[in-house]
This record gives sequence, C-alpha cells and structure tokens, in this order.
Amino acid sequence: MSPDDGAAPLVAVEDLTVVFTAGRRRVEAVRGVSFRIRPGQVVAIVGESGSGKSVTARSLVGLAGEGAQVSASEFLFAGTDLRGFQGRRWRALRGRRIGFVLQDALGSLDPLRRVGAEVAEPLREHRIVPADELGAEVVRLLGEAGIPAAASRTRQYPHQLSGGLRQRALIASALAARPELLIADEPTTALDATVQRQVLRLLRERAENGTAVLLISHDLGVVAEIADYLYVMKEGRFVEQGPAREVLRSPSHPYTRTLLAAVPAAASAAAEAVATAAPAGGGEPLGGVVLRAEGLFKHYRLAGKRVLAAVDGVSLELRAGETLGIVGESGSGKTTVGRMLMGLVEPDAGRVELDGRSWTELSGAARRAARRRVQMIYQDPLGSFDPRYTARQLLEEPMRAVGARRGERAERLAGLLADVGLAPEIAARRARELSGGQRQRLAIARALAPGPDVIVCDEPVSALDASIQAQVLDVLADVQRRLGVALVFISHDLGVVRRLSDRVAVMKDGRVVEEGGTEKVFAAPEHAYTKDLLDAIPGFLTDGIASF
Repeated sequence: MSPDDGAAPLVAVEDLTVVFTAGRRRVEAVRGVSFRIRPGQVVAIVGESGSGKSVTARSLVGLAGEGAQVSASEFLFAGTDLRGFQGRRWRALRGRRIGFVLQDALGSLDPLRRVGAEVAEPLREHRIVPADELGAEVVRLLGEAGIPAAASRTRQYPHQLSGGLRQRALIASALAARPELLIADEPTTALDATVQRQVLRLLRERAENGTAVLLISHDLGVVAEIADYLYVMKEGRFVEQGPAREVLRSPSHPYTRTLLAAVPAAASAAAEAVATAAPAGGGEPLGGVVLRAEGLFKHYRLAGKRVLAAVDGVSLELRAGETLGIVGESGSGKTTVGRMLMGLVEPDAGRVELDGRSWTELSGAARRAARRRVQMIYQDPLGSFDPRYTARQLLEEPMRAVGARRGERAERLAGLLADVGLAPEIAARRARELSGGQRQRLAIARALAPGPDVIVCDEPVSALDASIQAQVLDVLADVQRRLGVALVFISHDLGVVRRLSDRVAVMKDGRVVEEGGTEKVFAAPEHAYTKDLLDAIPGFLTDGIASF
C-alpha cells in the first residue's frame, strides 16, 4: 500500500528536522524527512545505527530527546497539529492513542513493579476493561505476545525474565490500550526465530484490524516479512522509498544495496553438500579443551511452589580457537548456561572447568585472575555499564586490571574503537549518549580490552543493523584467528550463528536437544525443534527476495 493510496493518513509529516545542540556542537539528527502512515498500514524505516530512524519515531510522541529542537512544516496525527504540544498533551496521546515499543526493554520496564502491574497500568488508566476483568486481560495480552505460562509471569519482576520475555512483555503493555498507532522500535531484536514469527504475525494482525504500525528496524528480514511501505534512512535523510517488496527486490540506491548485501543468509546451507562444507567460524580448533561444562543443573523457585528448571543436565566443551554457537528460544536456558560458564552463577549440580580446574576450586586472587581470562559481552550493554563512566573509562578499567601502562592504554583504546567501528570522539561520551548499536560495539570492545582466552557472547550483535553486524562479526573472527581466543556465541539469530560458529548446540527447555558441526545441523537437522527454528526464518533470509 502506498502512503498516497486509500484512506486519509493517520500520520502526516512534512520536512521534519531534529537538531541537538551541546555547547558549540550542533548535530542535525533528522534532515527534512516527509512521510505518511495510514490506518491498517505497516510503514518501516530502516538504516544503520545512528541514522536518525529512532529519533524520527520518538518525535511522534514528544520524546525526541533532551535538548532536541523539532521543526516541521506539517506534523499531524489524526488531523491534530502536534507542533504546539507540551507535557500533559503528549502524555494524553502516549499509551492511549499511540503505543510505543522501545528497543531497550530492561530500561523501559519499572524494575520495582511486577510484569502484570506494568501491563495493567494502561488498561486501568484509560479504563479499557472493567476492574474485575483486569487480571484476565493482562494474562490474555501476555499470551498473545508469545509469553509461555503467562499467568505465572504476571507475578515476576523484569529482572527475573530473559531478554526475549521482557521484550514481549513490553509489546503486550504497548498494545494494551488498543492504540490507533503502534510505533515498534526494534520490536524483535531480542527474539528467536519462532517467537519473532509469532510477534510479527501479531503486528500484522493488528494492522489488518486497522492499527497503523511504524516499524523501526535494522533487520531486513523482519521488514520483508510485514512491511507495506519502506523508507531507507542514511545520515538523517531518506535516500530511498517505495513499496517494501519493490525496494527490496530492486533497490536503486547504493546504500540500500549495501544493506541487502550484508544480510547473513541463515538457511542457504540446506542446498550444500555437508561433506564438502567449510567450517563457518574461525577454522580448525587451535588447541585443546579450554572450557568444559559437565552435567549442569540450575533451578529457580517461582511464585508459589512452582520450580523452573532453567538448565537441566547440560554438558559442553569448548576448544581454543573454536566458536560454539548456542541457540534456542528466549527462556530456553542459553543465557543461564553462559553465566555459569563465566562463574557468575553457581550450578545446583555439575561443574564448569577452565583449563581443567573447576570454578568452585578457585577463590580470591586465583578466581579474579581466572575471571579476567573469561570475558562476557552482555545482551543489555546499557545495564552493564557504569552510567557515570565515559567510553574511555569503561575501556581503560579492564586494561588497568591487567597492569597496562598509560601509553599502552591510549594506544590500545584507539585500536579497540577502530576494531568495532567507533569514531575516536566516542571515547569522551557516556553510554546514554550513544545509540543502541554504538553501545553494543562499546560492550564488545570492553570484553576484548584485557585480552581474554574465552569470550562468552550473549546476543552481542542483536542491536546492530546488518552492515555493522557484519563488521563486528568480522572483528570477532579476526580476533579469534590472531589470538586463538575461543568464543561461546549465544544468539537467537540463526544467520549470525551459522556465519560465525564451528559447532552449534540447540537448547530447548533447559536441555541441549541437538549438537554438531554447524553446516551439518543447518543442512540436515535431526530434532523436530531444530527443524521448527529453521522453518521460522523469514523467507527473505532463506530463499532470497524472490520468495515474497
């Protein structure tokens, strides 16, 4: 559907410009963009991290950012001019008429409030359902967003949920008031393929029922799956636009072609001969077993008497120079396994050995020295950073811990920023001043800073657009080749896992249900769940754009 077809536009924006000033520094984040969104239409804006796409979306709800100067020749929502809106008028619009799914679920959910109360708030505030129906409606919304055991999840706090479950809870909250416009900023970033398919189906159904959807994404597979109309954004401007299928089939702008070329094809290995397939990761292992997990169990007690078996008898081996990919649904236990490999979570049973020594045998200085050898790239970089620190301080801290001198630190810092594609001036900024993609790259640089033997990567590229994602994966592969570092790569993105991993372990309900060489698992999966994961990948990523 073209923005110029059908019903009158719900959103009409002409010449939108957003400028940020800090002292003498002036940044034009959005430069004169124009767009329309009609009821029942899914409009997508794609582009690299920092291209201005999120600022564009946030401007529609008065959240462009502190110090933002927003101007437009036309700025209408349902015929109302938004240019004169202030605090109370914006608050009346947000939630009830415009729902907003933010990229950072952990930062968006109140850490002191249970998930059920979070979803119930817009229902109660806008009187969507009678008071005696609130509980049932909350459970229905969570279930519709793909959260298993929804009734028990209502009693949990955000920190008790995995990243994917938090994201789904945020989607349920945004949809609770049945808004006319849903702005979804990277709504499937933390989701595995099967749940992503469910969420995209939910968004598509909402659009078919008349809700307008503005989708902000770096994931062209997601865009190809549900978008009607597409705007491609670069350096604050739209460089290409048109019906989504036409743009993705026949891109005219070089930048659009670059984005498409960087998308990792997840399941194309099915047509390859397994016997002749080359390793997907860093080549042959460079040494012996550096990290071993044997019979790991971890259980958590939930509200009432319910017990969750987060990890149920997992055994894994990792060799020097090898990349082990761990995939599975959100809540499958893969992140808990990663934290046990790091020695951050103690297993209820089983053991983790680093070079033959169990974490439980190490204490004091020995444990701290071992910890420096095993670093982690977290799924939520903002939550793992000290908000008071600049990027320079965040990178120098682990270098000091290994005794690096000032001159060495300065040289190493410049190299780390370059390795992950960050400009030198980023060093002076704090994490909240960076885009989601920039923060994720900073997290990767911090993990590399002390020169570890093992890096546990928990969704390290989930917030990055395809072109930067490819760059970061190349950095990780290069580090592995040069230094022999071993990687545990935890991800819901099967295309990324296939590109980087030598072996892959598929997890479901706390167990490893399939393990083997990456190409073998992708080309000839044996377990039904693995087959479901591969079947859930958008057709755009498996068969090319012609599969639309």
